[in-house]
Amino acid sequence: MKACFTIAILLVYVGCFAQQKTEKDFAVRNRTISITNDGGVQVIHLNDRDNDGVAWINGEQFTQGSIEVDIKGKDVLQRSFVGIALHGVNDTTFEVIYFRPFNFRSTDPARKAHAVQYVALPGYDWPKLRSEHPNQYEKPIDPAPDPNEWFHARIEVSGSTIKVFVNNNTTPALIVDELVHTNGKMVGYWVGNGSDGNWKNLKITRTND
Repeated sequence: MKACFTIAILLVYVGCFAQQKTEKDFAVRNRTISITNDGGVQVIHLNDRDNDGVAWINGEQFTQGSIEVDIKGKDVLQRSFVGIALHGVNDTTFEVIYFRPFNFRSTDPARKAHAVQYVALPGYDWPKLRSEHPNQYEKPIDPAPDPNEWFHARIEVSGSTIKVFVNNNTTPALIVDELVHTNGKMVGYWVGNGSDGNWKNLKITRTND
């Protein structure tokens, strides 16, 4: 009995150790990546720079299932766009679920309604979607997270439907039907123009890859 227990503990440890990353485990575009340790948990950081940036996770593929991650931005107007890139084909063709923490608790109803966003690049960036499909591909988050603290996001992809849940809320903050079907499988960390960002505790569950 003692031997079996020891083996079980070892298997759990090996699984956790296998998830540790170094900078070489990412293909980074238009950003610099750094990795720190916070109480035994790795924190991925992308610095700020003009235009958007992405850190693709080498060897990781995703089409259907769920992506869970803790994200931290900041409450600085137009300087915090943080999220996850998925279904990537290359550095220019992919979808993004991202957040605007500076809008989470805004007293301006229009800004507060733009807290979480879906885009499909390059053809469907946020200006086109906001103009042609107002309030369809971006939504508020209720209850609103603290814009300067970690929040938990779960992105569920089933068929062509994407649902986004925040802080374990059972009601999705955003539900959209994909605008494109790239057949891409790349997944990574994404930041928008002038933004840096932090991520930890990434968990990817694949159901149909």
